[in-house]
Amino acid sequence: MNTHKASLAVLLVPLLATLAAAPAASAAPLPTAATASAPVGTASSAGPQQATAPAFRSPEAALGRVAHPLHSTDPRSGLSDLRPFGRMVGDARVVGVGEATHSSHEFLTVKHRVFRYLVEEKGFRAFALEAPWSTGLRLDAYLLRGEGDLKQIMDEEFQGTYRFWNNAEYRDLLQWMRAYNVQHPKDPVRFVGDDGGFAGAELYDHVNAYAAAARPELAPQLAELYRGLRPATAADTYVNDYLAKPLAERRELAKRTGQAVELLGQRPSTDANADADAHAWALQHATAIHQMTTLYAFDWDDPRDITNAMLHRDRIMADNVTWWQQRTGDKIMLAAHNGHVALTTYVPDRYPTVQGGFLRRQLGAAYLSVGLTFGQGAFNALGHDGDVHRYTTGPAAPGTAEHTLDRVRYRDFMVDLRNTPSPARTWLAEPRTVKNIGATYPGIADAPQIRLAQTHDVIIHLQQIQAARLLE
Repeated sequence: MNTHKASLAVLLVPLLATLAAAPAASAAPLPTAATASAPVGTASSAGPQQATAPAFRSPEAALGRVAHPLHSTDPRSGLSDLRPFGRMVGDARVVGVGEATHSSHEFLTVKHRVFRYLVEEKGFRAFALEAPWSTGLRLDAYLLRGEGDLKQIMDEEFQGTYRFWNNAEYRDLLQWMRAYNVQHPKDPVRFVGDDGGFAGAELYDHVNAYAAAARPELAPQLAELYRGLRPATAADTYVNDYLAKPLAERRELAKRTGQAVELLGQRPSTDANADADAHAWALQHATAIHQMTTLYAFDWDDPRDITNAMLHRDRIMADNVTWWQQRTGDKIMLAAHNGHVALTTYVPDRYPTVQGGFLRRQLGAAYLSVGLTFGQGAFNALGHDGDVHRYTTGPAAPGTAEHTLDRVRYRDFMVDLRNTPSPARTWLAEPRTVKNIGATYPGIADAPQIRLAQTHDVIIHLQQIQAARLLE
């Protein structure tokens, strides 16, 4: 189970948490902070047009010519400085906004502020997060109709390594979304959970309710296929107990949930009165159940199969976002780690293709990847003792991506990497070490080398960050 628990830390939030790396002596948590020795960062992808400009002596000078200042990270501040960002977004229908750490205050408040802008100025109507599909359903019901208590929902859904989403910053965002919907009941904003680490009881209830109403002949078969699967315990307990099952049993459960998807997919074409929308949603809920059981049917003691599991996870997260966008027509802001929203992987041997790469394949230019980088500051992460600690990183070291980004003319800024003058283009095309901190610290790829021009379309860079405020 030690291997399973370490693997779970990778799965249930962060792309780049540690699987089995030995703790580094230099990164042991201090009472308030620890200093990280390896620098880290973000990335971006070049677009079709290149700016014409006079010669610049350095990449930071060239970037400064096309960068736009970010005046505030406060989500309640004015939005006028984000107009250049709106031009970068253009006609994109899914905008992935990343983070170089999972638990830093400014990354979360910038996402809140960017989402506010996208809702108010660009017509976006959904916020997607790497959280379970069933979690998304509960939060969406709260946002739309005020169902449930927000604190209780967050406490119950954001468990295990999803705990990093149980923070004051996301609570503020969800409260803003609920207030927006009260004021705009006919044009609401929605919440999407795109991940597959847990399948809550709501999914089974929705599928069974659909079958009882529309396909009663399927109800007994579905009940048998789902026997013993509907959660009756807390999410974290359920997942740990599930992973404790023998591999053969987990694979048999995945086979059963796959049969349930096939059963629901066989919709009678002769039923002219059938509700196509209800059927599509029921089939998606059943698919989400199967996504979880498939994820846990990989052999978590085999490093090669863990790579396959990570590929499956990023693929289903992209599939769920694309499904929602195409089913509802909503334009979506996707929040995840930089390594998930990226167009190319940060760690090829562990994550062959990531969510952003799948989304670019599925949506083409309608998907925009935005990386969030930082120069120095603090973040929360799991230590190798399994507890949450606050860590800090010092100023970016010479030669790293952040060291150059810190030297751009603005303290905090955004820049479209598809449209940069020389010598920025040359600098962006070369491998650079970036900060890339997952849920567990130190991790397997805290300081990878990536080519910024291939990895994200846009960068938002902050010089200083502080740790997010986790809720009890």
